[in-house]
Amino acid sequence: MKLVRYGARGREKPGLLAPDGSLRDLSAHVADIGWNEISDAGQKRLRAIDPATLPKVKGKPRLGVPFTGISKIVGIGLNYRAHALEAGMPIPAEPVMFIKATTCLTGPNDGVIQPIGSSKLDYEVELAIVIGRETRHVDEARALDHVAGYCSFNDVSERAFQIERGGQWDKGKGYDSFGPLGPWLVTRDEVPDPQALRLWLELNGERVQDSSTADMIFGCAHIVSYVSRFMTLLPGDVICTGTPQGVGMGRGRYLQVGDALRLAVDGLGEQNQTILAA
Repeated sequence: MKLVRYGARGREKPGLLAPDGSLRDLSAHVADIGWNEISDAGQKRLRAIDPATLPKVKGKPRLGVPFTGISKIVGIGLNYRAHALEAGMPIPAEPVMFIKATTCLTGPNDGVIQPIGSSKLDYEVELAIVIGRETRHVDEARALDHVAGYCSFNDVSERAFQIERGGQWDKGKGYDSFGPLGPWLVTRDEVPDPQALRLWLELNGERVQDSSTADMIFGCAHIVSYVSRFMTLLPGDVICTGTPQGVGMGRGRYLQVGDALRLAVDGLGEQNQTILAA
């Protein structure tokens, strides 16, 4: 399934993407897409609904964050070998972790805000893992059983804040609009191998990132297992799994107001953003 929330910010309705590509309204069946709906039992109930019986949504409404109840966003840094090399940083022996503020979350096509004082605004197309049930100390062999599904994600970053201002990376990762997520939550049954997904990003029509999750240093199962050793993961928690080479920091070209981004993880849907002034 491809679960979605649509409508004005703060007033989103639950929906799903039907096999014919149409957006269908789920409001008669669920109040929202949250913990209950993304659980294994919740997904089973939603699969029992024939999409053809659901009302079609008219027009092209705004798409919001595709589910609610996100208690935290865990970032994994330097998880593609070529990206670590372009950043001039050593290949990590263990996953590098940071936290993005949940207030950074935004719809997949909402504008990205350039913060006041920003000089090195950057993009990062990523595969996002969405946790489906409470998870702690899970072994790698069972880790993906705890996943509800996957999303496209843009880990927007302000490199000067992240690297040049001292302290942790978090201060360059959590500004409002720095977490476009979606357009859909694609349930794990539709992603048989999360290590075989192409991901790409275009800046003003130029393809600047183009790679595969096969190039990850640490795969999705390892990441879920690893993170669960350090914190309890709750349903709806998001793990963004790192970005391939081609970011602005590596190219020496940072984002400016008016720039247009287009990005996707294959099968998980496309995002489009414009950079806006604060």
